[in-house]
Amino acid sequence: MRYRAPRPEALLTADLDAFTAVFHRPSGITHLLASPAREIVDALAADALDLDALLIRLTELFDLTDAGPDALAARLDELIDAGLVEPV
Repeated sequence: MRYRAPRPEALLTADLDAFTAVFHRPSGITHLLASPAREIVDALAADALDLDALLIRLTELFDLTDAGPDALAARLDELIDAGLVEPV
């Protein structure tokens, strides 16, 4: 399974110290994201990726010391439930 984030124009973001406020225009819902949720959404903005490719991209972009597929899958499930990532 691959995952993708909404088109960039569908999201309005504002950094708030340790959080990022993300307004999802299609749903009208504002979400507060902490790391690594924002990084996951950002990594999926350009391409739909499967779990392994996403883990590689996140490892390349960020200094991840404890990244693993199970933890990433759990974060993806949360983002899917929130409507900020969709499986394709």
